Formats: sequence, structure tokens, C-alpha cells
Amino acid sequence: MSTHSSAPTAVVIGDALIDEIRDADGIRELVGGAALNVAVGLRRLGVPTTLIAMVGDDEAGAHIREYLGDHDVRLIESEAPLGSSRAIVQRAANGEPVYLFNEAAQRRSIRYSDDARSAIAEAALVAVSCFPFDVPAEVDALADAVAGARLAIDPNPRSGMLSDRDEFVRGFERLARDAEIVKVGADDAALLYDGDLDALRGRLRGFGVSAVLATAGADGATLESDAGAVDAPISTFPGRVVDTVGAGDATLAAVSAGLVGGTPTDRAGWLALLGRAMDVAAATVRAEGGLLRTPESLREGDKGVHGS
Repeated sequence: MSTHSSAPTAVVIGDALIDEIRDADGIRELVGGAALNVAVGLRRLGVPTTLIAMVGDDEAGAHIREYLGDHDVRLIESEAPLGSSRAIVQRAANGEPVYLFNEAAQRRSIRYSDDARSAIAEAALVAVSCFPFDVPAEVDALADAVAGARLAIDPNPRSGMLSDRDEFVRGFERLARDAEIVKVGADDAALLYDGDLDALRGRLRGFGVSAVLATAGADGATLESDAGAVDAPISTFPGRVVDTVGAGDATLAAVSAGLVGGTPTDRAGWLALLGRAMDVAAATVRAEGGLLRTPESLREGDKGVHGS
């Protein structure tokens, strides 16, 4: 795996786990985790990327390491005394995934080695997703490690890992105030802020977040910055929607990849960034799992791509 490049780099901080999918087709396992999906997505979009996450010294951890190696993502591990994180994934009546997390996932923790701090210091952008914002000690450590970095944050709370909603909101907003961009979705608004996505976007902008990306599923997305607000619908491509699990992670990866090269200065620049992200998300949902796809890879049949 290559670890050095003259190109601008990114760091992603958050979760890495095994998704154990149970449905009418049986039981199968995919390497996943929101932060892992974002890291692999960034690399597939051409950005040299490091993932900082907790990974166990077990068979599941070996699969996670192999998968990241296949996709040329550098992994800086935190110790996992309870083993690797795992989520049992089933479908609700409305087709949306329902997650049941093991104890390792519920008690996930990240520590920042010298290697991790060096990677963060060198990165053009640091993305944070599915982080335990409801644990003050974890938030303190993260805030110290990323001080001065350009941040992209997706709170991505999961009800099965959320122990204290109010504390999660406090921790998330503490880091969000200094972020380059914050991505929030309708699910985040429902779980953390009683359901009003527009009000959440206004709240984040109100206390100084530079840009807020609000994703609303089938209703598309709005990106609001100092240059104004831009909207984009869901992109349409041939083929049916297979799995929406990776859509949000693909969106964050695509926006982050665009920001690695610099921040747009006008509405046209933000609209182009958002439009590309919607294209990437629409391509990603046309295959199972969280692996980012692009419109170009769909046309090429994803030759040579390692799946989950």
C-alpha cells in the first residue's frame, strides 16, 4: 500500500465495523462503518486518505484491515479491548435498515498516537463521522487532536449506540462550531433535534458553522454557506435503487473530496460541489453495501473494484 503522496491528503476519524446483514436471502457480512465508508470513498475519488478508528485483533479486524488495504486506505488503529465492532442489520417494514450493535461498538473509543496526530496535521481536511459525541472524554481528546484542522463533520448518530442525546448534542455542537462544513440529514434531525431539518440547518448556521449540507432523502439536498443556499435534487441514473445505506457516506465523501482542494467562493462553486455529490450518491445506491460508486464507474462496470 502506498503511504506517501505529493497530493493533498485527508484523514477520517470514526467507526469501522462488520455489518452482519440478515434478510430473506440469508446472512452475509460486509465491511462497513460510516467513517470507513467515507475514507474508502475519498480514496476512490483520488484523495490519499488515512482512517483513524478502533479495530480489534480478531477475525473481523483482519477482514477490515484487508478491505482497507485493497482500497489503499492507510489505517491508524486504536486498541479494541472488546474486539471489533459489529452491527446486525435488518430491514424495517418501510425498507429502512435497523441496526443492533455489539458491546464493542457501543463502547467504542479512539486514541490519538503520534502517527495519528502527524496525519491530522498534514491533512488538507479531516472528516469526522459516527463519533461518540456523547462521551465527554472522547470529545475532549478529539478537540485536542484536531485543533487547527479544517473539519467536515457528520454527527451520524445511531440509536443503538446513543447513550445520552443531550450530551451527544453538546459534544457535536462543540466541534461543529469550528467546522468547514457540517452534514446533517433528516434522520439526524429526528433523533437529535425533534425532526425539523430546516431549523437544524438554521441553528448550525446561526452559531457560526461555515457551511451546512442538509440531506433530505428523496427530496434532495440543500447546501447553505456564506455565499447563499443552493439546492440539488436526487440524481437519476439507469438501474434500480438497490441499497440506500451508503448514500449519506458517499455524499460526505464527495463533498469532502471537493473541499480538499479548497473552499468554493461563490454559489456556482458550491452548486457544482453539491451536484457532484448527488451524482455520486445516486450511483452508490445502485449496489449493495457502502462502497462508493461514481457515474463513471457504473458505465465502466466497476472493473477491478474490490467489494465488501
